[in-house]
Amino acid sequence: MNKVLMAALKALSYPDIDIKKSYKIERQLKSLPKLKVPSPYYTSWDHQVFAGDHQVPVRIFTPRTVGRHRVLVFFHGGGWVTGNIDSYDRVCRDMCQLTNCIVVSVDYRLAPEYPFPAGLEDCYQVTREIFLDDSLFDTSPDEIVLVGDSAGGNLAAAVSLLARDRREFLPRRQILIYPATYPTHGAGSPFASTRENGQDYLLTSKRVDDYLQLYAGRPGDFQNPYFAPLLCGDLSRQPDTLIITAEYDPLRDEGEAYGQKLSQFGARVRTERIPDALHGFFSLPLGFAMVKDCYRIIGEFLSDTGAL
Repeated sequence: MNKVLMAALKALSYPDIDIKKSYKIERQLKSLPKLKVPSPYYTSWDHQVFAGDHQVPVRIFTPRTVGRHRVLVFFHGGGWVTGNIDSYDRVCRDMCQLTNCIVVSVDYRLAPEYPFPAGLEDCYQVTREIFLDDSLFDTSPDEIVLVGDSAGGNLAAAVSLLARDRREFLPRRQILIYPATYPTHGAGSPFASTRENGQDYLLTSKRVDDYLQLYAGRPGDFQNPYFAPLLCGDLSRQPDTLIITAEYDPLRDEGEAYGQKLSQFGARVRTERIPDALHGFFSLPLGFAMVKDCYRIIGEFLSDTGAL
């Protein structure tokens, strides 16, 4: 990474900003109206999934191509505190177009108003409905893939663990894009990436911990494997997994460690580190080489019917 870019990144990285006080402003910025351009490649519509005493909004993107389509259940990033289906609309449109898959974007409840496990339960209930009612998309369980980036990658991994433990359904594949899997990123972190990449690359280690503190409903959550999947003592019966990390990301090593631990318990895992990439690169426009590489890897994973 060249020195000019490094200097710019350092100027834009604010480790002392208190996200606990500013998250509402960040939400508003991410929710600003965005231009939606009609596309010949997909159609989209909004839907509601009943989840106990409330409904979970979802946005569904369907390719215009003829035939059966795999379903990608997508959980957005934003530290469990920001982001929604509107702020990730373009990402999901691109995903639908480039993978030729149906994309179901889940607008789960956000912390701190709805702390753990509220957002996770929303993601689980939407996934459950898709798995248990094959008439929704004329698809089979083998054709449903969980996908998430950052906090969404954490949620995808946790939904897979919940599904195994509750025994209502079992995902066959998951794609975790720079997932958060560990509960601390300060001095107590065992991962070098939190120190090497934790200050000058936009997302800081301090901000990750601030998000986690907002997400937690109580102190005991930090030891809960559904909150931090890398803490899970038993990762058996987990899906085939693609983990994509970014070179200059404080979450890099914990994402890769999760892949290693899944492998130790028998899961088939492919882990790819994108060179020169920062946390959040998946939301960049398609013209960026690192985004193209990411979708190439995702395409290979989706089309692989044998060993990874």
